Amino acid sequence: MTLYIFNTLTGKKDEFVPLDSREVKMFVCGQTVYDDAHLGHAKTYISFDIVARWLRHEGYNLKYVQNITDVEDKIIARAHERNMDPMDLAHYYEQRFFEDMESIGVKKNVSMYPESSKYISAIRDQIQVLADKGFAYYLDGDIYYDVSKFADYTKLTGMK
Repeated sequence: MTLYIFNTLTGKKDEFVPLDSREVKMFVCGQTVYDDAHLGHAKTYISFDIVARWLRHEGYNLKYVQNITDVEDKIIARAHERNMDPMDLAHYYEQRFFEDMESIGVKKNVSMYPESSKYISAIRDQIQVLADKGFAYYLDGDIYYDVSKFADYTKLTGMK
């Protein structure tokens, strides 16, 4: 059985061909833990779980990663509303998320759930590299990606 993946760039279904003949690395954007997961989250994670199970069934060594965003403006705002520490709020909803994913049978198939808070230093370093190369700029205490420096920035969305 062949797996086909929708290619956003071409608008067509392409046969899945791994970069490595027996190993596949799959990253799925994970939960931002400021509230409970909902049915839309479940649908997404069930869909990718089906792909993960199929890849393993076909004999691929799969490294399946979903990040956990535990530092973010929504988390800070929600914690402020509830007079809580943002990390306490994030931890609470992260545990509830894991319970939900376990109850629908998809948590066990994810290889790891890295938390963004544990990578702040690396994120800052990456941002600084972008700024140093002129691909990002600082404005009023924030940093922005300079889309004018990347001609194909909107290629996947089809936007002009």
